[in-house]
Order: sequence, then structure tokens, then C-alpha cells
Amino acid sequence: MSSVAMADAVVHDGAPALSSPSNPDRPSSAGSAGQLAAVEPAPAQPPVLSDEMKDRLDKVIYSDIGVATLLTRLKQSVASARDFSTLLKKRSSLEEEHAQGLRKLSRSIHDAANRSENRQGTYSHSYNELNRFHDRMADHGQQFAVSLQQMADDLHELSSNIERGRKQWKQTGLSAEKRVSEAEGSAEKAKAKYDSLAEQYDRVKTGDKQGGKFGLKGPKSAAQHEEELLRKVQNADGDYASKVQAAQTARQELVTTHRPQAVFNIQQLIAECDSGLSLQLQKFATFNEKLLLGQGLSISPLKDAASSGAAGPRSLYDVVGQIDNQKDFQDFILSYEGNPGAVASEQIKYERHPTLAGSSGPVVPSSQTNAQRRQSSILPQSFSQQQLASPPTSQPPPNPDRPQAPPYPQQPEPYSSQPAQPPYPATSGTPPPEKNLMGPPPMAPPSVSLPPAGNGFPSLPPMKPVFGVSLDDLYARDGTAVPMIVYQCFQAVELFGLDMEGIYRLSGSANHINHMKSLFDNDSSQVDFTNPESFFHDVNSVAGLLKQFFRDLPDPLFTLQYYSDFVNAARIDDDIQRRDSLHALVNNLPDAHYATLRALILHLNKIQEHYTENRMNAGNIAICFGPTLLGANSAGNIADAGWQVRVIETVLVNTFQIFDDDF
Repeated sequence: MSSVAMADAVVHDGAPALSSPSNPDRPSSAGSAGQLAAVEPAPAQPPVLSDEMKDRLDKVIYSDIGVATLLTRLKQSVASARDFSTLLKKRSSLEEEHAQGLRKLSRSIHDAANRSENRQGTYSHSYNELNRFHDRMADHGQQFAVSLQQMADDLHELSSNIERGRKQWKQTGLSAEKRVSEAEGSAEKAKAKYDSLAEQYDRVKTGDKQGGKFGLKGPKSAAQHEEELLRKVQNADGDYASKVQAAQTARQELVTTHRPQAVFNIQQLIAECDSGLSLQLQKFATFNEKLLLGQGLSISPLKDAASSGAAGPRSLYDVVGQIDNQKDFQDFILSYEGNPGAVASEQIKYERHPTLAGSSGPVVPSSQTNAQRRQSSILPQSFSQQQLASPPTSQPPPNPDRPQAPPYPQQPEPYSSQPAQPPYPATSGTPPPEKNLMGPPPMAPPSVSLPPAGNGFPSLPPMKPVFGVSLDDLYARDGTAVPMIVYQCFQAVELFGLDMEGIYRLSGSANHINHMKSLFDNDSSQVDFTNPESFFHDVNSVAGLLKQFFRDLPDPLFTLQYYSDFVNAARIDDDIQRRDSLHALVNNLPDAHYATLRALILHLNKIQEHYTENRMNAGNIAICFGPTLLGANSAGNIADAGWQVRVIETVLVNTFQIFDDDF
């Protein structure tokens, strides 16, 4: 049994000592010159009991109530051990949760310190050091929780073993006491019977006359009665003597054997339980001191002359004190020193116009100057200077063999001295001009002014028809991948109708559309839509003219060949997969179709950017252009109308992921 090793001392006849064992491993907080000096305390000596105290204890312990008293005391020890075991278990759970909370906080601090929106420099370095302090505190708490859990398990096991011993000695000790009590009770009953018979015999013997007893043979004589009583008294005397002898033997055995054995073992159990509980209490106190001392030294380490340099451990106060707000501010500002925008803008200077200054130079008409100013300020923003976010790397790369969409043609000065080009191709044998893949051929100034708006417009012969001609044929004839009519319509809409509500949704004048159609079929190079008089100041008619051009194409812009592929791609539910599938199909389009689609989508993206003014978002634009661009005469067009709209909307929403913006 391990109780002997855990008990401090056993007094007379196995009585436990009243003092608890000391813990030689307990650290001391005494220190000198900044050092933590470990002083081992002297073991506590148990107090010496006087003879009088020993006699008083033995009187109770070895009495008839001694075993029951010791069992009650042992039960209290077991209950106390179990209560403290429960306390240790709950405290361990709390410390475990606290340590885990510190670790979680440490991870969040580390993640927060590395985010770009937080301060860097000395603050970030000190913040990371703060994270390490939390880690060390969490380590101490974790070790403390593990120690408490082990103590709780040990104490619970000890109390369970003691409880089993208590039940065993309760049965053994009390059964011996019960046997003696029963033997003495039997002796008392035999004595009472013996005394009663002896009194009767004494009365008969002294002549106390009583009525004779009648039996089967009649009343007995006095001599017979006396003889019978004497015989009974002698039998009772023998029975009484034997029971007294048995009771004396049982008590002697109880006093000399059973009771001392039970008392000794119960005292051993009490000593073992109390010593184990005291040991765990001392360990609990020691571990609490170590926890607080360890956390304190983690936050503020002790330093001496040898470790006071920069290489020594730093306290939390020292780490926080290293934050230099001014340095962090200066470093952050200077990190933008190489930014191209970190320059002072030049001051605006007043420049007097030469006309007002008396210059004799030619005066440019104000209408022409305003038109050129609008063209130079609006068109580059639409097609050559659009900025966009970096496209996702998962997109298919653009086809390097695609002809890039040409810029808007620069309109010649209306008063240029250059001779006008003839409206019809020369009939001589001169070779045709080379095809221009980067833009339409230069246009000559219009030689004939447009007639006024009305129902009776003159009919112009279709010298160079545009409507009803395929994009490939226009590309082969004119040398530009994007037809001139498309560029002219883009210019008119972006110069004069970008903020017009319902653009491309509201219908224009049929007479205006038919007249402008005849102008482009005659010679598109003679049309200039930068002048609103060219389209009767009716931007909706220009929008209708553009849609009419795409409707009249023999092969739709998205081509009949890939119609079913585009519709099937539109059926994909995942936005990214649908976008990538449409991107791949767009890259497969013929060159003229690809260049024209690219120019159109970039233009429509400009329209949707002004949604707050024109009320035309991507969905509304897709409804207007879906059947037009995929072919009104395509098979299953009515049933696929929703998918056609989805194709246009997906391409328009992902404009800069599908097309680059270099115009």
C-alpha cells in the first residue's frame, strides 16, 4: 500500500500526524541584485504529542465508538479530496480555454500586422513582438492546464481507492464490534433468567408457602417443588456462565486483534487521503506561483549587468517603447517619392488669343473649332485612352493575328486647299489603292451640301453600296476591317447622344434613316457625322441606321456558322465558364467580324457607363442588339431570343476581359 509512503508520520498506535508534508521543490521568490535566488525551505517537523494528548486520543480511538468515529473521519477526507479534484478539473478547463483564446488572439494579431492597410515600420515590428508575448503566455497557461488536469486525475484515483478501503474496513471492523455486542447481550439475558430462578428457589427454601401446582398426578409436594427449582437454577447458572465466558472471549479478541487492526488500517487510509490532498494543494499553490512568475518574467524579464545590452531579453514595455511614430510617418511618405504623380502641377497661365491681340492671322469659324474640340476631347476617351483594371489571367489570350480596329478618321478641314477626290473610282488602268488594315481611307471633304430635311429627298445611285454587303466583301473592297458607316455612327452617338435617354431603344425617323442609307450606299467617304446637320440633329435616327446596317448583313455579326455554339455557351449557368466559352468563340470569328464586334462592344460599353443619364444598362442594350447581332433570320431565333440577349449581355459585362482597349 502506498499510504505509508505518502503519510508524514504515524503517532502512537498508528495515529496520523496533524501537519502536512512540505514540498521541497517549491520555488522561492526571494532574490538579490536582480536575481531570482531559489531558497529551499527546511522541511516542517511534526509537532510532538504529549502523553496526556496521546491518552485522550487513545481513549476515544480504542473505545466502542472508535471504529465508527474513524470511519466518519475517513468519509470526510474522501469527500474533501473529491471536491478539490472537481475544482482542479474545472480550473484546468478554464485555463485551457484561456490559453486557446490567447493563441487565437496571437494568430489574429499576426494576420492583422501583415495586412497592407495597417501601419508598417517600427509599429509593425513591435506589434509582431506583442504577438510573441501572447504566445509565451499561452504556453505557460497550457502547461498549467495540463498539470492541473493530471493532479485532478491523480486525486480522483486516490479518492476512489480510499473509498473502496473504507467500505472494506467498515464491514470488517463493525462486524467484529457487532459480534461482541451480540455476545454480551446474550449473557445479559442469561443473567436475568438465572436471577429470576434463584429468587424463586430462595422463597421456596425459606418456607414461603405458595399454592401447590397441579399436574397430571395431582399437586406436588414442597420437597418436590424445591428440588425442581434447584435443578432449573443450576441449569440457568451453567448457561449464564458459558455465555459470559463467550462474551469475554469475543471482547478480548476484539480488543486485542480486530479493533486495533481496523483502527490502524482506517488511520492509514485517513493519513493517505489527507497526505495526498495536502500534496495536491501544495502542488496547486506551487503551480499557481510558477504560472504567475513565468508570465511576469515573460512580460518583464530580469536583467543583470551581463544581459543588459541589446542582445538581452526585452520587456513588453521596452518593445512598445521602440515605436517611432515620426519615423514611420516619414518612411511611409518617402515610399511614394518615386511615384510619377509626386510632382507639383504647373500653374495655369493666361494666354491671350491672337485675334484679340490684333493678330492678322486667319480666323477659324467658331463652329468648326467647337466641332474639332469636341472630337479631340471625346473620341480619344472612347477609343484610345480608356483605362481599365488588369484583366484576369485566366482569360484566353487575344489572337495576335487579329487586325486591330482602326481609329476614327480625322476629318479634313472644310476650307482645305487640297482638291476633292472624285466620288467615283477612276476608269483608267491605275491600280487600286492598297488595303488599310489600321483604318479607313482618308475622306475627301463633302463636295455637295445635304438637302434640307423633308419627305422628298433626292435619290442617289448606289455607287459603293454598304447595306446588304457582307463584312468580308466590305473589307476586301475598302481595305478597312470595320466599315466606315460603323465609325460614323459611333462618332455621332458619342458626340451628341451619349447622355440621351433611351439611345438605341427609341426609334428614329424612317425618312431620315432611308436618306442616310442612300448617302452611305452612294459613297460613305463623303459623309461626315461630326456635323449634326449631316443627320438632321436626329441621333436616334443614327442609332436606327446602325442597327439597320447590322440587320441587313447577309451573314450576321456573330455568323451563322457559330450561332448554335454561342447559344449553347449562353446556357452555361456559371458566369466564369460562360464568359470563357464566349471568349473562345469570339476569337474564332473571321477577322472582319471580330474587328467590327470589338469596336461595337467598346462603343456600347461607353453607353452603359452613362447609364444614370441614358437609362441604358447592359441588360437593356442586350435586348436591343441581341436578335440584331446574332441574326433575325437564324434558325430557332424566336425560341432562342433569351439566349441571344444573354450572349450580348455577357460579352458587354466582360468587355475588357474579352477585348483589349487599345484602339
